[in-house]
Amino acid sequence: MTVSGWALIATFVALCIAMAKPVGLWLFALYEGRDTPLTRVLGPVERGFYRLSGIDPAREQTWRQYALAMLMFQFVTALLTYAVLRLQGVLPLNPRGLPGLSADLAMNTAISFVTNTNWQAYSGESTLSNLSQMFALVPHNFLSAATGIAVAFAVFRGFARAQTQTLGNFWADITRITLYLLIPVACILALVMVAGGVPQTFVSSIDVTTLEGAHQTLVTGPVASQEAIKMFGTNGGGFFNANSAHPFENPSAVINLVQMLAIFAIGVGLTWCFGKAVGDTRQGWAILTAMMILFVAGVSVVYWQEAGGNPLLHLGGSNMEGKELRFGAAASALFATITTAASCGAVNAMHDSFMPLGGLVPMFNIELGEIVVGGVGSGIYGFLLFALLAVFIAGLMVGRTPEYVGKKIEGREVKLAVLAIVVLPLCILGGTALSSVLSGGLAGLGNKGPHGFSELLYAFTSATGNNGSAFAGLSANTPYFNGTLAVAMWIGRFFMMVPVLAIAGSLAGKRHVPPSPGSLPTTGPLWIGLLIGIILIVGGLTFLPALALGPIAEQMAMLAGTTF
Repeated sequence: MTVSGWALIATFVALCIAMAKPVGLWLFALYEGRDTPLTRVLGPVERGFYRLSGIDPAREQTWRQYALAMLMFQFVTALLTYAVLRLQGVLPLNPRGLPGLSADLAMNTAISFVTNTNWQAYSGESTLSNLSQMFALVPHNFLSAATGIAVAFAVFRGFARAQTQTLGNFWADITRITLYLLIPVACILALVMVAGGVPQTFVSSIDVTTLEGAHQTLVTGPVASQEAIKMFGTNGGGFFNANSAHPFENPSAVINLVQMLAIFAIGVGLTWCFGKAVGDTRQGWAILTAMMILFVAGVSVVYWQEAGGNPLLHLGGSNMEGKELRFGAAASALFATITTAASCGAVNAMHDSFMPLGGLVPMFNIELGEIVVGGVGSGIYGFLLFALLAVFIAGLMVGRTPEYVGKKIEGREVKLAVLAIVVLPLCILGGTALSSVLSGGLAGLGNKGPHGFSELLYAFTSATGNNGSAFAGLSANTPYFNGTLAVAMWIGRFFMMVPVLAIAGSLAGKRHVPPSPGSLPTTGPLWIGLLIGIILIVGGLTFLPALALGPIAEQMAMLAGTTF
């Protein structure tokens, strides 16, 4: 470990905290439906969308109507994406003549991008045409991100409103989020990346002569535009198979830092936006503080492991297996922790090559529900589920009806919160267990023993958590994995969203309760400690047995000087 490595981590954390309020202010304007500085220019476009679609943005929806609109939108766009991928071979902008995808791979990819997972069981540069990249996949990078933020807004309204049945309008929310936030910022980020060396062109490939005099064909394309929203929308799907380890996606240390900040930008902003929505910004700062404590703890473990090297090789120095020399151990550890603390899944190093405990932290980040800042929208509403659980437990200890930000938390909300939380472990552990005994699952393993088990566990963790990163030793482009992981992605996204919206609808119908001397303060160190404790206890008790069979067993063997 080096001073420069810790300085990079400290700088990143400081910048994240500094941008929470500015980003939150913009998000709060969208949450309230107020004009932004872009309204004068883009307002006619927004109103044109409403006229063409026959939508009245002022007509609000109940939680059931909001959820139904959201689900139908995802289903229809998934079908459209599936059709484009299947017909790729006969569609234009395909200069390399790539064929359409198989039925199982097209289905897996469509669901992957609809759910903001961006799991890629294929190599992008050799499988997808420019049209498929731009028309089938990139729109989902905007729309799936907008969906997550829209659901977060609906949850905020559930806490902020009183004695009402409505949570806003789904169509108006995703339109405004996409038009006034995601598209403008993605355009600016794309220009920054082009200036930093990321390609943006319709030229499909170029022939070059290497320094050794050999001839090589390099695949290019509209990379910067996909890279920008991939990061800002916590999508993660790379233009190239190597993802952000590829020099065309991530050419320098400066662009690497820009990408990392983009991953966390909306997540940290939503914490401030939540506090503002409920009338107490201290609530948002308390949530962000808890998130940052968990994040710093996680990145410290990963950096410690990767900087220490592999004790079995006796080479000294950092563990550089699967890492880019231009980033090193610190930037690789930081990126891995960020991308799994959020639901991004982009990688600038191969997690499969991390030390056992270095790989455990990214896996555990996802298994917690990616609430340590988390994905756009999904991180904050996932964190609020644990907040409801924490106030419920605190209420039991003092014999009072639990309250959070002025709303009484009763049996219905707690049951729905538990239902949403247990979806992840049931799907992750169930899918891993089945794949550990079925031939279709075992056939994809690239390693045996605990590391092979870790590959399976990480795959179902990543799919269910809508992350998209992988322990790449697993050969996942098979009918078995394309099918099972697609189901996991759908369950992990929407079986959590619907209970969350139901909680928001229930809270919106309640009165605000003023704090009393017996109320638990939810802004101070005691509350932050309780939140962190509940999150770690629930995550640890749920996943520790599975982690003990994978990365922990591998770490114990390594310390004993043996391998599997």
